[in-house]
This record gives sequence, structure tokens and C-alpha cells, in this order.
Amino acid sequence: MTPGSPDPDPSHRSPGPELLGTRLRHLLDRLEAGVEAVSTDLGMDGFRPRYTPVARALAAAPGPCSIRELAQATGVTHSAASQTVAQMAKDGLVVLAPGEDARRRMVRLTPRAEELLPALNAEWEATSAAAAEFEAELPYPLSRLIGEALEALDRRPMRQRIADRAALGPGSTSGGPVPDAGG
Repeated sequence: MTPGSPDPDPSHRSPGPELLGTRLRHLLDRLEAGVEAVSTDLGMDGFRPRYTPVARALAAAPGPCSIRELAQATGVTHSAASQTVAQMAKDGLVVLAPGEDARRRMVRLTPRAEELLPALNAEWEATSAAAAEFEAELPYPLSRLIGEALEALDRRPMRQRIADRAALGPGSTSGGPVPDAGG
């Protein structure tokens, strides 16, 4: 095989960047499944891992929080925080009330959610320790890589990267599989 020529047996290669989104979703699914199983073991059936940062932020706050405040505290978009809060409300873990103006919704934990806090905090500590152990097995800390990847996308979003490549026209790429950038 000459350099640059296609591998006649692609089953010997690890998936490359063309499957990045798919493989990231698979990794996240596996990580979340492990955390969710522990939550079930601790008697928190149906408590989703994505609820934990919101519940902890609300528990640490001096009073109800706006969705914007929760987004900032948990490092997600307003939309993501809103979706998580809506699901938590549906699951009986938070209550929403109007804020001082009609545009703001204030969120507080329900008594049911407050009862879960000791188990939730124990799970958080164990998960944090397990995540540090997991990262120690990797050649490069995943949390650092994720931070750097997010910074790179802040500098130049994936949409722009794809548009720039598409503008080069046919024949400008490897001709390989259509990239899965997570969409």
C-alpha cells in the first residue's frame, strides 16, 4: 500500500474523524449508563445524570434560581438548562414559578428532590473520584480535551468549518464517508 492510497481492508483501521459525533455520543451514552445504574442502586430510580448539576446548584443556592442562573452555574446553554428543568418538573423534582417579570421563571427543588440530596451528594463524590481514575488511565485528560475542543469551536464553529470545506468544491476532500459531526 502506498502512502495516501485507500486501505483495502478498512476493518483494520480505527474510525477517524468522519465518525466523531457518533463515537462521542457512544462514549457519553456509556458514561451516563454507568452513572444512571449507580443512581438506581442508591434508590434514585429515574434520576437522570443530567439532573445532578441542576439539583446541586439549586441546593447550594440561597433561594430559587432562574433558568439563566442555572445555565451559568452548570455550564450549559439556556436552552439545555430549560429542557433539563422541564423534564425535572415533569418528574416531580422541581417547581417553577413566575419571576419578578413574566419572562423569568424561578426554579426550586421539591421536598422529594431534597430527600434525594444525601444520596445524590454521595453519588456525586463517588462519580467524581471514578472520573479522575478513568482520566488517569487515558494518555490525555478527557476533561482537558473537551475544554480545548469547546474553545476551538468557539473560535471557529463546526458550521463554518463545514461551509469552508464545501466551498472548496468536489475533489477537495478525501472522498471518504460523509462526516458525522454530531448532528
